[in-house]
Amino acid sequence: MTPGDGESPLPGGPARRRGPFRAGERVQLTDVKGRMYTVVLTHDGFFQSQRGSFRHADLIGKPDGTVLDTPTGHQLLALRPLLSDYVLSMPRGAAVVYPKDAGQIVQMGDIFPGARVVEAGVGSGALTMSLLSAIGEHGHLLSVERREDFADIAIGNVESWFGGPHPAWEVRTGDLADVLPDAVAPASVDRMVLDMLAPWENLAVGADALAPGGLLLAYVATTTQLSRFAEELRETEQFTEPRAWESMVRTWHLEGLAVRPDHRMIGHTGFLITARRLAPGTTPPKRTRRPAKGAYPADAGEAGATGAVVEDWTPEALGERPVSDKKVRRVRRDVRRRAEIEETGLASRPPGE
Repeated sequence: MTPGDGESPLPGGPARRRGPFRAGERVQLTDVKGRMYTVVLTHDGFFQSQRGSFRHADLIGKPDGTVLDTPTGHQLLALRPLLSDYVLSMPRGAAVVYPKDAGQIVQMGDIFPGARVVEAGVGSGALTMSLLSAIGEHGHLLSVERREDFADIAIGNVESWFGGPHPAWEVRTGDLADVLPDAVAPASVDRMVLDMLAPWENLAVGADALAPGGLLLAYVATTTQLSRFAEELRETEQFTEPRAWESMVRTWHLEGLAVRPDHRMIGHTGFLITARRLAPGTTPPKRTRRPAKGAYPADAGEAGATGAVVEDWTPEALGERPVSDKKVRRVRRDVRRRAEIEETGLASRPPGE
């Protein structure tokens, strides 16, 4: 099979993203006002909105990028969604890693084809899809999630995007400290991504699993978490000096000579912090710069950059809204129902089911 022939055995490869629209696949519709709708095409489906309606059968078999003229005189643009579109519209239990941060993680974390990667904290599977796309079929991604219901939602979302199980993906439930030693050999992991409330609790197992020169990346929401992770990372003396940053995205209005920034932007979503694993038996070079006055108050306890002491590392203590069990059950049902529609290409269940 030659490259570029339009066929690929890879999940989510060219064969799945090319050709006419098919029943069971996802399509993103955009009306003349810029509103977007994501639908799964079915043989018996019908789309209805204030900006136009049509039967799914009218779109099945049409090429990607088709503009539909509806009976009401409106127009709808139909395109296969990009991964960034899918992440923002898919069913979710836990909060997702936004596309702008996932792109930073893949690039600044140097996630390369064939890499052996560990991801702790799967959530709804948003970052997982970017990692799998980067490592390809010859890499290996071990995703560890504490909650079985979150892992179930993530598996449904990932398999929906790739069209089935990805050959490079392994999912395990449990605490990373318990799972990792039995799952990977010492010094065998190239990259490790931690998306959890207290990533510093897993520095010991992370250092054992990472190969010399391997990269550790944490995604945290608050300055308190950022400060504590950096300090505990330094105390291990097994990693290079950490680097931390955040990213913000601002779109622009483009119309003739009226070129200006939009009034809204995607601001702070989280902090990224990275460090490299040192060779065994070595210690990091001593820092020569002097810390700022008051950087390390003697009685700060577990204070972070804000000086606030956090005794209970829970989503509520960090200002996050907890996810109710009722919502998680609903999302799991939605994921299973979507999988049925994608498999059968029918929106209605057969009689008797």
